[in-house]
Amino acid sequence: MAKVQLQGVRKVYDNGQVAVQGATFEVADGELMVLVGPSGCGKSTLLRMVAGLEEISGGTLSIGDRVVNDVAPKDRDIAMVFQSYALYPHMTVAENLAFGLKLRGHDKATIAKRVNDAAQTLGLTEMLDKLPKAMSGGQRQRVALGRALVREPAVFLLDEPLSNLDAKLRHSVRTEIAQLHRKLGTTMIYVTHDQVEAMTLGQRIVVLKDGVIQQIDTPMALYDRPANLFVAGFLGSPAMNVLRGRLEQGVEGVVVQDGALRAPLGNATIDPAWIGRTLAVGVRPEHLQPAAAGDATAFEAVIDGIEPVGNEIFVNMTHGSQALVMRVAPQALPAVGGTIRVAIQPQGLHFFDADSGERLNYDV
Repeated sequence: MAKVQLQGVRKVYDNGQVAVQGATFEVADGELMVLVGPSGCGKSTLLRMVAGLEEISGGTLSIGDRVVNDVAPKDRDIAMVFQSYALYPHMTVAENLAFGLKLRGHDKATIAKRVNDAAQTLGLTEMLDKLPKAMSGGQRQRVALGRALVREPAVFLLDEPLSNLDAKLRHSVRTEIAQLHRKLGTTMIYVTHDQVEAMTLGQRIVVLKDGVIQQIDTPMALYDRPANLFVAGFLGSPAMNVLRGRLEQGVEGVVVQDGALRAPLGNATIDPAWIGRTLAVGVRPEHLQPAAAGDATAFEAVIDGIEPVGNEIFVNMTHGSQALVMRVAPQALPAVGGTIRVAIQPQGLHFFDADSGERLNYDV
């Protein structure tokens, strides 16, 4: 096992395109760190630089106590699992698992032990004689994980390994990866565009946009205190509601006002200096709720759609020209096209600068 340190790591292509801008962070020994962001944000490029598959344009990359900027991939003591399984179709599971070890000149006894240990860990023992074509996608991805596992590397790198699986398989293999990490305690860097994967797998998460790190923190810290509007909107499903408008002091308390939009912020206590200022006010769908009778801090919204998803309901609404989503427990609601009175729970408020999108300090 080993820690991974990046100090000002950059990637600039020959055409001048900057893919990664000065990435600085440390993955602790034994940590599972997730890199997440939309397509083209630089997360896979960053992982490939750690692997040695992309040249580093600037900065320093260390694995353990060794700077590896100019070290060949095969000498970095890493193993990588790709989005495609990349299994040899003519080889059995056992032969696929053993192939890399044979290339590195390990003896037969060592190879047999490592293959059997990996197969047992990943539940592949009964499949060692199968060809990849006779296996499901989830089983093939486990073989790909096993091929990395037998290497016993200091660092595992996983580049969107679940993207080719259906939803049910993604969940089961995701669980297996989490269990594998807990069992092995190996340093892992995991790349995904899927926020659910990021939130459920990562001990910490690096959020990227356009090659720039936006925030690094634990999953719930990112969810509860996003550093900016991008992080706030990217993590969470449905996404955070954002009300843009001028903060005013009304008879019902502090309100966000912008044309037909007038949303009271419950009994929120804010910095007096914000009154009269145009801000972006974020509120998660679960912090919008049907108002109690007589609630003077409620506002009226039109129901555009109702999405029952089993244990909860997503209510799509419009207030003024503002689209909103509310997450509620199953209950009777007005029909689509009807109106509903909605209250904001102030403990769920987030305030951002309307221009920069940066978070403003706020404590209930």
